Amino acid sequence: MLGIAELYYDRGNHHEFVSLVKDLARPGEISQTQSFDFEFTHVEKPYESYTGQNVKLRYFLRATLSRRLNDVVKEMDIVVHTLSTYPELNSSIKMEVGIEDCLHIEFEYNKSKYHLKDVIVGKIYFLLVRIKIKHMEIDIIKRETTGTGPNVYHENDTIAKYEIMDGAPVRGESIPIRLFLAGYELTPTMRDINKKFSVRYYLNLVLIDEEERRYFKQQEVVLWRKGDIVRKSMSHQAAIASQRFEGTSHPECRPQHSGATAGDQEKE
Repeated sequence: MLGIAELYYDRGNHHEFVSLVKDLARPGEISQTQSFDFEFTHVEKPYESYTGQNVKLRYFLRATLSRRLNDVVKEMDIVVHTLSTYPELNSSIKMEVGIEDCLHIEFEYNKSKYHLKDVIVGKIYFLLVRIKIKHMEIDIIKRETTGTGPNVYHENDTIAKYEIMDGAPVRGESIPIRLFLAGYELTPTMRDINKKFSVRYYLNLVLIDEEERRYFKQQEVVLWRKGDIVRKSMSHQAAIASQRFEGTSHPECRPQHSGATAGDQEKE
């Protein structure tokens, strides 16, 4: 079992951070179909699987059958997800963007940390508008950083473009934002993974005026993968309720309900 980080610009070097080996059979001949059981227990998998522009982090099983002339090698990849937890209340983001005597806006996002299926909720306030804005959008930008020291590479990828406004705003106007993350291909934020790469996400507020000039402001947000613990516990409670319901002996003693059976509750 192997865990490897591969940098595309340095293809000759694979950086192993997990390497476990098990011998499955002694030397000899195989003349018929045989199966070999194996098990890797309590394997530390410190990072999430990732495939990016300049780097790939993968876990895989490699089976090697050693022969006199040439070995037979078969590999199978394993995808590892890192689950995290954050407190329900985390700090909101409030910032101001302005051009002296021309434009002054405030924008606010409800949180600074979002799980991958979360919803970004916010508002844009226009305090001063003296330029003709025709379009405004929010972009989700993924920034992948590889290498160290002088050999650092930055790769920006625009994951999503979400239109907030089409037309000219007026002073005192407030525009709501509601951006659903579930529809985009996102990974958790990764910082200094195996001292080889990082992946960060930014919300980029972009304003375009009638002369096609662009004004923007970036704000970093933290993305994390949420475990499905609540759903499992709810399903378990529904299963217990279903067993109790089925264990009732007399129909007259069963509790009244409005159309939904215990089985329906479990599906929900």
